[in-house]
Amino acid sequence: MPAPTVYYIRHGETAWNAAGRFQGSKDIPLNELGRKQAYAAGEILARLLAQDGLEAASLAYVASPLGRARLTMELMRGALLLPPACYGVDDRLREIGYGHWEGLTLPEMAQHDAATFALRNLDKWGVAPPSGESYASVTLRMREWFDSLLGDTVVVAHGGTMRALMVTLGVATPHEAADTPIGQGVVYVFRDGGVTKYS
Repeated sequence: MPAPTVYYIRHGETAWNAAGRFQGSKDIPLNELGRKQAYAAGEILARLLAQDGLEAASLAYVASPLGRARLTMELMRGALLLPPACYGVDDRLREIGYGHWEGLTLPEMAQHDAATFALRNLDKWGVAPPSGESYASVTLRMREWFDSLLGDTVVVAHGGTMRALMVTLGVATPHEAADTPIGQGVVYVFRDGGVTKYS
């Protein structure tokens, strides 16, 4: 049986995204641009599903438990003319935890703990922020999540979890994934051992 196709959407922009602040587990709401990006992702997804000959209602839908991902999912489902609240939530899709660095910018992280910051710059995948998670540990939960899928799935989650999924599925090495920017208001399709971005 072929591996499921995953239609992956990162949540829309928040005020902290705009300010370069790392959110992690903090529940920062979408800003106005983020709401527009969520709806735009739904329009892109509608086009992709039509091209694939799929009915939007035939797929599974699941989101991170964080509010920015859930609202993105609901706005996106509205664009697909689906009931906004009819989707699953999976804690394994939550964003990578930045621990004591949540709410900080990169320069502020360097001031907060210069030694850990320097180590993490050398190994972004293996070194965790103070009291946070490493990308390596997030990859384990994303592997478990992907292996639990029963069919093609639309997911709304985060930049960190997408990087971990890229490594999980062999689309990128840890070094490549750690430095890959993950867009908002776009759709990434994981299929046949690769990933394609649609905007």
